[in-house]
Amino acid sequence: MKGIVFSFFLCIALLIQDHGVLGAIKPASLCSSKPTDLVFIIDSSRSVRPAEFEQVKEFMSKVIESLNIGQNATRVGVVNYASSVKNELSLKTHKAKPALLQAVAKIDPLSTGTMTGLAIQFAVNRAFSLDEGARINNPQVNKVAIIVTDGRPQDSVKEIASRARDAGIEIFAIGVGRADMNTLRQMASERLEDHVDYVESYNVIEKLTKKFEEALCVSDLCATGDHDCEQICVSTEGSYKCACQPGYTLNPDGKSCTNCSSAPADVVFVIDGSKSVRPENFERVKKFINQIIESLDVGDRNTHVGLVQYSSSVRQEFPLGHYNSKKDLKSAVKKMSYMEKGTMTGQALHYLVDNSFAMSHGARPGVEKVAIVFTDGRSQDYITDAAKKAKDQGFKMYAVGVANAVEDELREIASDPVVDHYFYTADFKSINQIAKKLQAKVCAKKDPCACESIVSFQAKVEEVIDSLTKKLNSVAKQIASLENRIVV
Repeated sequence: MKGIVFSFFLCIALLIQDHGVLGAIKPASLCSSKPTDLVFIIDSSRSVRPAEFEQVKEFMSKVIESLNIGQNATRVGVVNYASSVKNELSLKTHKAKPALLQAVAKIDPLSTGTMTGLAIQFAVNRAFSLDEGARINNPQVNKVAIIVTDGRPQDSVKEIASRARDAGIEIFAIGVGRADMNTLRQMASERLEDHVDYVESYNVIEKLTKKFEEALCVSDLCATGDHDCEQICVSTEGSYKCACQPGYTLNPDGKSCTNCSSAPADVVFVIDGSKSVRPENFERVKKFINQIIESLDVGDRNTHVGLVQYSSSVRQEFPLGHYNSKKDLKSAVKKMSYMEKGTMTGQALHYLVDNSFAMSHGARPGVEKVAIVFTDGRSQDYITDAAKKAKDQGFKMYAVGVANAVEDELREIASDPVVDHYFYTADFKSINQIAKKLQAKVCAKKDPCACESIVSFQAKVEEVIDSLTKKLNSVAKQIASLENRIVV
């Protein structure tokens, strides 16, 4: 009888868990890789030191880890080159991920010249051939080559790269250190901004892993942030739908949310304008700023916005309260010129504390202070004291890093809990997704309506749990009574 009672309560527990009262839902995978024939073409010339070559292998391994490897999924090959070309792994060699990763770990550098054109020709003629495992007759399978090089090639790449692209091979070109940008552009597929990447050293090549995870996968749009929902994204098969937090209502556009009232805030953007950002990416940063401004309740009595740009020095673009309409703010942001010098993040943070949030620069007493700090590289000065002072004074600090930004520095800038105030992406083209996440966080104000809704929701949950507990107690008493009858 005890076994029956135990089974009964086990069923009840499973039922409760299934309905989400006590259970937790396992997070879904962010994406599954599209069936792809992927070939890495890696430069192991004498300029690539042994430790750096290990970092290239680590980069390849991390990309492979994110993929669905298999006979009918993604197949991976590796072409190693210097003065000559070596076919390290064919597309047909390994169908299981563990064996593939072990094989990558055993690859040794060739340590001679840099014949990049010869390596691409080898990939076209052999690596992507039927004999080597390429699925050339299957239009559902993508053909992708990722070229990693750190120098100027000793042969021509333009013509053979064009032949490769004409053959349907999508080429990503990654340059490291002394790599020639013109050569990278000659090799890569269109759009160049999506297919050409540059990192200053092999130490940071690993940061490009996320880009290729996204490029080679079919995404859970909610999990990757690739959606237009202002607050809550609910995944559906191959798509998503939007929802709102308690106290908010979904607008007719099906994406944005409206709350009962909006508390005012002073928001200051602190933007890195150093030379490493580059002009085309600086334009993306301006769009990032305006994307967030669009979501704010801007007005004389509502949210005020200020903008600071820094490089080797700090420049206030406009102070808080200078513009009181979204239209004027966005126009001023578009007109901002690029400073293009060093990266004095610490100096910029000191300016934020001493000037941007000072009443003499338009800050209002009793209004929440929010700073969004954007950088793409390591600071050339000390940031700790200024970052601590900003947080000690109650400023809400968001840190956004791109490309070569140092994640430890971003965490030092970000308010607690750091996980809610710190964002990083390897690619400038992904910052619009960060902007979407920031929109919801910056706009989630402490207003009475939202608080009342949360209290009401909590009360309802407690009522349900209380009711369920009473029912379980009643069932337990009935079972105990039944056991007594059976014993008698």
